[in-house]
Amino acid sequence: SLARARRLVGLKGYVTNIPATLMDPSEVIGSYHDLWHVEQSFRMSKTDLRARPMFARTRDAIEAHLTIVFTALAVSREVQNRTGLAVRNVTRQLRPLRSATIAINGAVQTFPPAIEDDKQAVLDALAGA
Repeated sequence: SLARARRLVGLKGYVTNIPATLMDPSEVIGSYHDLWHVEQSFRMSKTDLRARPMFARTRDAIEAHLTIVFTALAVSREVQNRTGLAVRNVTRQLRPLRSATIAINGAVQTFPPAIEDDKQAVLDALAGA
């Protein structure tokens, strides 16, 4: 009825298979609200992770592939969390940084890259400084 519909307007239900003894209803709602983080992670472009189609036949190969993909995803999320920047942006900023090692007559010299302040800030964030 219309009266019942008006009473229910704005109410939202949550369904879970987790018993109430294990997780408080407010925790269920909080977890649901955090779900967008998971969805955002899976929307990451395949190019961000340099993912390629993989055709594996053995269980070990499939599990190894999934482990690598989820590790890359976890590292990408950590980079985003620490820097506040998209992984693609961090990659673009840091890719040009190169050191050079030169060996002349048995003497080895390594030259670090000149790092601009904005790139140093990204490196510091990644290092947890």
